[in-house]
Amino acid sequence: MAKAANLPLCVLLGGTVGPVKAYNSNGLWLSDPAQLGEEAARLIQEGGFAGLKIRLGRATADQDLRAIETVRAAVGPGVRLMADFNQGLDLAEALVRCQSVDGLGLDWIEEPIVYDNLDGYARLASQLKTPLQIGENFYGHRDLHRALQMKACDLVMPDFMRIGGVTGWLKSAAIAAAFGAPISTHLYPEVGAHVMRVSETSHWLEWQNWVNPILKQPYDVVDGMLHIPAVAGTGLDWDEAAIGLRN
Repeated sequence: MAKAANLPLCVLLGGTVGPVKAYNSNGLWLSDPAQLGEEAARLIQEGGFAGLKIRLGRATADQDLRAIETVRAAVGPGVRLMADFNQGLDLAEALVRCQSVDGLGLDWIEEPIVYDNLDGYARLASQLKTPLQIGENFYGHRDLHRALQMKACDLVMPDFMRIGGVTGWLKSAAIAAAFGAPISTHLYPEVGAHVMRVSETSHWLEWQNWVNPILKQPYDVVDGMLHIPAVAGTGLDWDEAAIGLRN
């Protein structure tokens, strides 16, 4: 529809072309904590980012604490740090391990337990000071509504593939706004940037450059802000020659 109207998607949706605040999610996986400092510094420099995501869920809580401390020492106190357990804990573990990182100044703790245990998430959310982030596994806007109704999270981050594309996002963003819940994106940053420009409680854009090798013109990230191109549609233009080489 945006291409047919010759408008950027965010403009078609009632917004304007402009920058969107992003954090770098390209690294800081479950590697040796001692190696994370250099990697964190490099990730900041990729686009002048003011936020990074670190993955947690190593064999011991002490290893996770060392990972956070190493990254914090490398990037300084001004960089925002989000932590993602990728559903790696059971509830009993989560009750202990989330408490162990609760006072470390993280912007959020993401998906510590299996995605559909909303009762467990509600219990965790009631005990933690750090905001609890879930949502990449919401299958449609009703899942998001149920999680917020149950007070199973403080923050939401729908995934376009599961939430129902742009239409599903818009429904979800309206629900999040009604609850006053900040909403962030999961993957698909080039599309996410457009809808963040029209989401009342827009929070953080998750940035990965994974698709850049097959784009004719990747999006620009400057000073931690993703800049939407002023072209029709989403601005995605595939490099067919590069796709052919990879096939």
